[in-house]
Amino acid sequence: MTRPETTTVVEQAVPPKKPAKGPSLAKASGSMAIATLVSRITGLLAKMMIAWVITLGGISSAYTVANTLPTMVNELLLGGVLTSIAVPLLVRSQKDDPDGGESYTQWMITMSTVVLVIGTVLAVIAAPLLTSLQLDADTKVSPELTTAFAYLILPSILFYGLSALLGAVLNARQVFGAPQWAPVLNNVVVILTLLVYTVTPGEISLDPVRMGEPKLLVLGIGTALGIVVQAVVMLPPLLRTGFRFRWRWGWDRRLSEFGGMAVWVLLYVIVGQVGVVMVTNVASQGSENTIITYNYAWLLLQVPYGVLGVSLLTALLPRMSRASAEGNTAEVVADLSLGNRMSAVLLMPVSALMTVAGPAIAIAFFSLGNSSVSDAQQLGTALGLSAFGLVPYAMTMLQLRVFYAMKDSRTPTIINAMMVVVKVAASYFFLAVSIDEPEKLVVGVAIANSLSFVAGAVIGQVWLRFRLGRLGTGRTLWTLSLSIVASVIGCLVATTLSRLAVNAFAADSPVGAAWIQLVIDGVVVLAVSFGALAMFRAPELRPAVNKISGLLRRR
Repeated sequence: MTRPETTTVVEQAVPPKKPAKGPSLAKASGSMAIATLVSRITGLLAKMMIAWVITLGGISSAYTVANTLPTMVNELLLGGVLTSIAVPLLVRSQKDDPDGGESYTQWMITMSTVVLVIGTVLAVIAAPLLTSLQLDADTKVSPELTTAFAYLILPSILFYGLSALLGAVLNARQVFGAPQWAPVLNNVVVILTLLVYTVTPGEISLDPVRMGEPKLLVLGIGTALGIVVQAVVMLPPLLRTGFRFRWRWGWDRRLSEFGGMAVWVLLYVIVGQVGVVMVTNVASQGSENTIITYNYAWLLLQVPYGVLGVSLLTALLPRMSRASAEGNTAEVVADLSLGNRMSAVLLMPVSALMTVAGPAIAIAFFSLGNSSVSDAQQLGTALGLSAFGLVPYAMTMLQLRVFYAMKDSRTPTIINAMMVVVKVAASYFFLAVSIDEPEKLVVGVAIANSLSFVAGAVIGQVWLRFRLGRLGTGRTLWTLSLSIVASVIGCLVATTLSRLAVNAFAADSPVGAAWIQLVIDGVVVLAVSFGALAMFRAPELRPAVNKISGLLRRR
């Protein structure tokens, strides 16, 4: 690999910089898990406040659809590219370039910023068109209100992209904390926005929609401001790594490599967004609550993955990228197998908890304020019946990152297309069978989403088997089986105890019963499941067991 060719004066070569040795996998993933846990908790609090303040209805559905538009456009521009292939390419530039990848990083930031600025301007202009793509003609959600929110939130596209890019640069430099803590500040800004919303006079009108309404402006501008903060707070830690930015124009001969991978990643994103649009169209034909309820069910399902799966994946990706760059296939396979097994052990008990306590979770947290118990019950049912997709989702995300670490962005696009076909076909099937009961459509759409991850996990494992050889699939399936058995035991014990407690203390109080069930199920399912896994001597639990044993011995 050669240094970038630019139109600027050639600088004197500097001694190669050795990549900093990163923290251990356990330490890196552990610290990120704490940050991500706080991020998910604050994010969940923000979503709960939306349900309490705005209700799970037409206004919140319009706001939710508009709030997905910046992420959709950002993914189409650069977001998917940056989160998928930026880290492997930056890691390689650190290894190959005389300046440790400094100029390549400057060039990537320059080019990305230009693309994001142009894309943001065009997206704001096209806000009505973007809204029409998301909402079907038979939608129960207000297109006018959705467009009004979109005008206010779409400028955040630029900062979504910069946040992803700066996070990738920091991860490539073995700095994991800042990108994980940045969303916390975003959530704090949104929470403060909702507090201001509650004391702002007036109401958001649906007919007609008035762009100058104070509550509309507060909610839209405050949401966009949160993304701005999320991007800006990553600048100080980046500067502390020694990186200094300068605009770097001209041509980098690795642009062809970047472009070749980026084309397939862009196709991946396009396929994914087509699926999002089609599923949103299906969901908009249910009740006015279907879109917001589906989004909340998906959000709740992502919380444990965000805390455990993302932190593990983020720590593994640079390791797999370096191993792939060195041609060390055995290490790539070892990390993949470890990631799959740890995903099963850590996430299967949580998936089981969501299955048995889905309605309790929703009623306990989302039936307050202006939201009703029946709306929350619907959300909980969707969560519980789709929770089986949590572990396959984590495995699929890890498998796709293995392909990207091998500089293969074509295969993930094909796998994603197959997953989208499964999700869209299943969504339309559930639309057809719920035509007389549209309020139940949300459950079908949530199940369709999880079915697509099951398909993705199977396809990805088979594909990697042909590419890399033996993957230790038998060992992964054994660990998965142990996790399922342990989780079933936990669920049986917890369900028995919670039913007895509910009948004794809160038989006539849905909210009280939900809290009792949630506390008992949460403690018992996780304690019994992880206890059973420890008795089964699941090796993936050994680091945690050894640490706890060490603390007890000290006491």
